[in-house]
Amino acid sequence: MADATHALSDVNLEASTTLSLKREPACFVFLCAKAVAPPQPIDAINLDLASVDFFDGRASLWATLEMRSTASDEKPITMLGFDESFLRPFTRALIEAAASRVPYRMTITVTPERPKRLVEYVTGPGISLGEIILTPQDHVVVVSGRGIDSDDEETLFQLPRTDSFLRAFAKMTCQADHALQDTLTQSEKLGRKRARDAA
Repeated sequence: MADATHALSDVNLEASTTLSLKREPACFVFLCAKAVAPPQPIDAINLDLASVDFFDGRASLWATLEMRSTASDEKPITMLGFDESFLRPFTRALIEAAASRVPYRMTITVTPERPKRLVEYVTGPGISLGEIILTPQDHVVVVSGRGIDSDDEETLFQLPRTDSFLRAFAKMTCQADHALQDTLTQSEKLGRKRARDAA
């Protein structure tokens, strides 16, 4: 039997974070001219944990925001990929934009050690973003992005602006954030233990 102290706990974010949008105002993805696919309705969204890493004494992870649509046979399609620092400020920005009806701009700070902190998969296979813009409309919030090496803003997808969705989204991201932080803590402990054992 494998030693439990040498393995991370299984985190199934997809099962615990799925939100149905079928009763919400219609939202769509692949809206900009550079999109790699035609526009599709978003029937559900979820988060997923893509990878966990421990390098140079630091734990990190990569998660994704996915959607499912009847137009693509309910197959998961990734819209955004992000590190552990993104989920909290994005949720705050979405709530603030929806409540104030004022567009919110999030600047994504990158470093040589972490050149990719937020990417979008709407216009290509992991385009690094330097800014994400949330623009409230009557019934939805439009999520747009600006690439690190571009001045152009591309419309990526929409999310509902209803009270019911915002409450559900905040609850979902809060629970997911706790799970991700627990995973980071476990990864760091495991990585340090392995480093001590190897010394």
